[in-house]
Amino acid sequence: MASVNVGDRAPEFTLPSQIGAQVSLAQYRGQQAVVLFFYPKDGTAVCTKEACSFRDAYEDFIQAGAVVIGVSSDAVESHQAFASGHRLPFELLSDADGFLRKAFGVPKTLGLLPGRVTYVIDKEGVVRHVFRSQFSADRHVAEALAVVRQLAQS
Repeated sequence: MASVNVGDRAPEFTLPSQIGAQVSLAQYRGQQAVVLFFYPKDGTAVCTKEACSFRDAYEDFIQAGAVVIGVSSDAVESHQAFASGHRLPFELLSDADGFLRKAFGVPKTLGLLPGRVTYVIDKEGVVRHVFRSQFSADRHVAEALAVVRQLAQS
């Protein structure tokens, strides 16, 4: 499975969110940068820490011109409970069949756990940053925000 890298065009997608909306990458083209973070599972310790870190920096992302979107294979109902329980202001997409994870080439950790990878995609749909780390949840947010701010200045 080939991974999507910096400079590649991000794969197109349309997936359901926790609020019942169909979300596609195309709806942001020409409008906003997209921070797309793949995480293993709703409610686990590191995933909760990561999602809450994105929540806490959410206004900074919005001010810098980016939307934040989380993706896991959990069902829409699981995302509803996770988002509600932690007051997550961004959409969580249900990639139940793993199609989007495969399209981006998100690797498994130790061959078992779904990987944790964050992509920053510019307004034109080009990947500008990729950060892979299964356990450094806070760095996903810090690195993505730094890149989004750079994009806003260019």
